[in-house]
Amino acid sequence: MAIERRPLREQIRDELMDRLTRGEFAAGTDVNEAVLAAELGVSRTPLREALIALAGEGVLESSQGRGFRFAPVSRKEFRELVAIVAALEALALESSDPGHLRTIAPRLLDLAQGFPDQVAAHATVDRRDDEWHGLLLSGCANERLLDLLTRVKAGMRRYENLIVAEDEPVARESEEHCEIARRLLEDDLPGAITALRANWVGGMERMLAHLPAD
Repeated sequence: MAIERRPLREQIRDELMDRLTRGEFAAGTDVNEAVLAAELGVSRTPLREALIALAGEGVLESSQGRGFRFAPVSRKEFRELVAIVAALEALALESSDPGHLRTIAPRLLDLAQGFPDQVAAHATVDRRDDEWHGLLLSGCANERLLDLLTRVKAGMRRYENLIVAEDEPVARESEEHCEIARRLLEDDLPGAITALRANWVGGMERMLAHLPAD
């Protein structure tokens, strides 16, 4: 693992998430801290700090005397995570500067219309969605809200990484994103928020098709 000018715990956290994405860790399996520290070439202290951070994001579970394990997946938890993300994004959009929203609305519409494919590789869909939602919330000045949103999304992203391979085709409904942009162009913020929530619900239902029943 290359050493960067960032806290070591953050580098370890990112490395573990990358490994999770590559399918190297299965949901519900225990974390062997001694083996993992040796593999990464780090001491137990920064590794444990990284594990605690991942537990806070819902990626890991911890119990007294038993260490950490990768959290199991469930349809119920995924629904709860999506509901939280939708509410936080709606709040971030609602607290954004109206002038900024009017400025970025045409770009949001262009981005949505520039990706018309209804089915594409999961990695491509993921990257496009991140870009689009990042621009959508770029006018929110509440840093603590955005940080909380990032953390909850990490827990939700765990599901996608576990159940859908990067090159697996998945559905993306660009019209949902277009509707949000059109509402913003019309200065209809309540309508944009409603469309944003509907977008998250639609994405959740499409992802649930890949999750086994609880």
